Amino acid sequence: MPSWKHFEDAAHSINRPVQMGPEWMHAAHLSGVTINSQIWITDPPASSYPACIAVKAVQLQSERYAETFLHLLRKAVMVDGKNIAKTGIIQDTAWQLHDDYRDFDLFKFRDDLMGDSGKEAFRKDLQDVKYLGITRFPTLVIKRKEGATVMLTGYQTYESLLLRLSTSRDRVRY
Repeated sequence: MPSWKHFEDAAHSINRPVQMGPEWMHAAHLSGVTINSQIWITDPPASSYPACIAVKAVQLQSERYAETFLHLLRKAVMVDGKNIAKTGIIQDTAWQLHDDYRDFDLFKFRDDLMGDSGKEAFRKDLQDVKYLGITRFPTLVIKRKEGATVMLTGYQTYESLLLRLSTSRDRVRY
């Protein structure tokens, strides 16, 4: 979401940050995960792009680091109620990552985040989203070496994920 200015989720009647709180409460109920929905009243992120660019900047160093960093950002916003669109919060989260992975290069991260490398990696993801016709999130695209690609949109239980995969053209091997 580049900004709230042109955002609209017609399926959930959301076009302002304060309307996201009830959706997060619903997600918490469905998933059984504790989520702090107050951020949508106290300090809502103006855009999802800064955090996405930050994840891509970390990913330029390591897939494993990016996975951990994404987890840390999710915790920051969903549990701690921090505005992950703010550079300071993103940098604090990068320091947390550095605590776990001492060889994570904070200077390279800063340069990739503020320069063109992180933005370009994120632009590529946006192009892929457009190419695949993804319009709702979360969307999970599962590509297999052999068999049909499966695209799943929205919250899925593990059982429904297995069912969807097993009913695609090729059977899933366990």
